[in-house]
Amino acid sequence: MKTKNIIIGVTGSVACYKALDVISGLRKLGARITVVLTKEAEEFIKPILFQAVSGGKVISHDMFKAPEEWEVEHISLAQAADCIAVLPATANIIAKIASGICDDMLTCAVCATKAPVLLAPAMNEGMYTNKITQENIQKLKKSGINFTGPIKGSLACGKLGMGHIQDPQIIIKEVKSLSGL
Repeated sequence: MKTKNIIIGVTGSVACYKALDVISGLRKLGARITVVLTKEAEEFIKPILFQAVSGGKVISHDMFKAPEEWEVEHISLAQAADCIAVLPATANIIAKIASGICDDMLTCAVCATKAPVLLAPAMNEGMYTNKITQENIQKLKKSGINFTGPIKGSLACGKLGMGHIQDPQIIIKEVKSLSGL
């Protein structure tokens, strides 16, 4: 069986540390992991930690950095992916994807891929239940984007509410199913 290429997009949220559990679990299943970080994600966790856990390539948000070898990196990522999972999926990244905004490596790869895409939202309950966020989620679901969670749990503001990222084991199962891993 062919090794599956999983792109894990990580955005700027307190929940981004959960991506490490998902990456580790997918790697144990034999997936080849490439991590794509947004600028905001790099404010929470340094790329070196994602590289150590994934054993693979970590791509920063900088689309204009000179590549090691010539390629249109966001297109090659999109074409090689068996699944792209974005976790945590903030209200910001959901809005960008729903609007077709391609201003970093992650949004460009998601826009260009034909592979299944899974978003695992994590945000404050007020942001999650906001009418615009809900409209963006419905728009993405209608266009074939998959979602898992969020669930009710502890939020960064210290309250309990809807907006906690889905359990990493469930995210792993979803990625496994979507990618054929």
